[in-house]
Parts: sequence; structure tokens; C-alpha cells
Amino acid sequence: MSNSNVCSMTAFSRKEASHDWGTISWEIRSVNHRYLEASYRMPEAARSLEPTIREIIRKQLQRGKVDCNLQLRLNTVVSKNLQLNEQMLDQYLSAVNIINERIARQSADPAPVSSVDLLFRPGVIEQTETDNEQINKAALELFHDTLAEHIAHRKREGAELASFIQQRLAKIGEHVKQLRPMIPAIVQQQKEKLHAKLAELKGELDNNRIEQEITLLAQRLDVDEELDRLSTHLTEVNRALGDKGGVGRRLDFLMQELNREANTLSSKSIATETTLIAVDLKVLIEQMREQVQNIE
Repeated sequence: MSNSNVCSMTAFSRKEASHDWGTISWEIRSVNHRYLEASYRMPEAARSLEPTIREIIRKQLQRGKVDCNLQLRLNTVVSKNLQLNEQMLDQYLSAVNIINERIARQSADPAPVSSVDLLFRPGVIEQTETDNEQINKAALELFHDTLAEHIAHRKREGAELASFIQQRLAKIGEHVKQLRPMIPAIVQQQKEKLHAKLAELKGELDNNRIEQEITLLAQRLDVDEELDRLSTHLTEVNRALGDKGGVGRRLDFLMQELNREANTLSSKSIATETTLIAVDLKVLIEQMREQVQNIE
């Protein structure tokens, strides 16, 4: 059976891309969580992308605490991204000339006005709107690639988890097969012991009471239903591992059911062999349950 449908909730992916205007990088981290909870860290230049990113995450992931981090490093000088507002600059120059003339009439050594100071006046240098469009387009494309890698990591780890669980399922199945033929002999042995004890009290108990005690013992030792339910749950776990979509919650429920049957077997056990098997069953189920917590 292919396990490609099982995904882990734990993964990390990172991708980086360089452009003429700078470098962008995405990091996506996720850990197990009962529901899907995503958080985003983005520079203001790309903040408008958040609703789109949020919707992509919602459609492609079902569970997990997901952290998405976008880093943007712009080049120090990108001339094509800057525009000179000549009209605004002319207005500043006219105002500076008027001020210089007035200062010249009052001072023999007027301070010169730096061209750099003029460049940093409000409105003289403008950043074109297309810059953010380029950044957003590149960031969105890189996010798709990073998320695809992230999902691939989830699937690879999910396949390993599914393999781990199936190994435990096989061991539990072997225990169930081993246990079934043992039960009749154990029950018969206990009946004989009870007969022997009751025979000592034969003068004090009537035959009806003896039969009642034997019937109660047989009922208490009967674990056929528990073994049948264990087998059914094993089949359901295997089926869930092959289902499409998130199966983590269903697997978690099945682990609880398996544990319930193992506990009942343990409580009904009166022989060393069955007690050891019941303990081993609970250990295997607990191992599976811990791994299931990481499945989406």
C-alpha cells in the first residue's frame, strides 16, 4: 500500500531568489497543532500579499502551526526604481535662490545649499509604484515554490511515520493471532481449578451455585469481542493510512479505541502469558499514538 497520502505536520523549507532590485527569501516552518494556525512576517513592501498567502495556505494545508517569514533585501542604489520630480525640484531651487538673495544682502558669506539636501526634500525623489508590483510578483512566485518544497517534506516524513505505524500494527496483529488459540486452554484450566475448589465446598454449595460460578468465570475470561474489535481497529488504521486528505484526527481516535481494548484485555487477564501480551500491546499502541500526533 502506498503511504504517499500521509503527511507530517512537522517540516521546514527555505528558498531564496536574487533580482536586479535585490534579494528575497521565504522560510516556512510548521509543527503539530490540533488545527491550522498560520502566522506571517512580511516587510511593508509586500504586506498586501498576506490575504493571498493566507488563502493559499488554507487550501493546501489542513493542520499544523505554520510560520511564514518573508525577508526582503533591496540593493543600496537602484537607479531605475527612482524618479526625479523635476517640477518639485524647480520649486525648491526657486525658493532657495530667493532665500540666498536675501541672505546675501545681509551677510557677506552666505552658506551654500547642498544638492544632496535638495534630493532629500519631500517629493523630489519618488519611488515608482511598479517596484512593489515587481516585489510582490517575485515574492508570490517564490512562495509557491517554497510551499511546494514544504509539502514535499511533509509527505516524506509522513511516509516514514506511516511505515513506523504499520510495523507496530503488524506486531499487534501477530499478538492477536498468538492470543486467540491460547484463550480456550486458559479458560478450561481456570474452570478445572474452580471445580477443584468448589468440590471442597460441595457440602456447602448446591449444584446450581456451582454452575453459576463457572458461567461467571467463563464470561469474565471471554475476550473474543475484544480481540475482534482489535482486529477491526487494525484494519481501520491501515485503511486510514491510505485515505486522501488529513487523517490525523481519525488516527488519533482509533488509537484511543485500540488502547481501550488493550486495557480491557489486561483487566481480564489471569495468566502470565496473556498479561505479558496485553502489556506489550499497550506499549505498541502508545508508540503509535505519539507518532500519530505529528500526522496532519
